[in-house]
Amino acid sequence: MALSARNQFPGKIASIKVGSVMAEVTIDIGGGHQIVSLISSSSAKRLRLKKGSPAIAVIKATEVIISTDDAE
Repeated sequence: MALSARNQFPGKIASIKVGSVMAEVTIDIGGGHQIVSLISSSSAKRLRLKKGSPAIAVIKATEVIISTDDAE
């Protein structure tokens, strides 16, 4: 998927904590660095996020958007 946002950090999902409304997703981007994002639980389910799966943290302004290759 092509995006205009240039701050894209590929990595693997290190952990995911899903609550009733929000999910906390931690992506290990290597070099001892991790990016944490809070997204809706429904988005985490739709993206089929799982520990160890590849994902990309896309940062635009103050937002961190999670991207995968899975299409609906």
